Amino acid sequence: MPTSLVILADTHLPKRAKALPGPVWSAIDAADIVIHAGDWVDEATLEALGARSRRLIGVYGNNDGPELRARLPEVARAEIEGVRFAVIHETGAAQGREKRMDARFDEVDVLVFGHSHIPWDTTTPNGMRLLNPGSPTDRRRQPVCTYMTATADSGALKGVTLVPVQR
Repeated sequence: MPTSLVILADTHLPKRAKALPGPVWSAIDAADIVIHAGDWVDEATLEALGARSRRLIGVYGNNDGPELRARLPEVARAEIEGVRFAVIHETGAAQGREKRMDARFDEVDVLVFGHSHIPWDTTTPNGMRLLNPGSPTDRRRQPVCTYMTATADSGALKGVTLVPVQR
């Protein structure tokens, strides 16, 4: 059965924004699963996403304090409709990322990561998909804030879309 995903990272609430934009909440409400690749910054964001998501998969990031680190793993793994996912906040420098992640996550089909606030969608030499959704609240050097949507179905990840967020 197709499973709809919302993929987020680097929400940085309430430091970079006071709240997630309405269209992001609408996407979360409609999704079967929400994946968050860290840098929540406050527990209230984790609580809110947990309350509104049908299923939430998340990890802590470098800006997350001891309270969030006590509740979230550094790496999360899940199989969704036959697609093997891993989620981590940091993957290091862009240079050589594909080969490093192939070596570290050789049993994964899709690796979701964050940290840079720069959207990323590539496939490694071993065929793993690397996805960074950017940030829905802090665009940094990007033209707009972003998140991703996708569908997992019958062992494949389909329809990966980078969604711009107007603030």
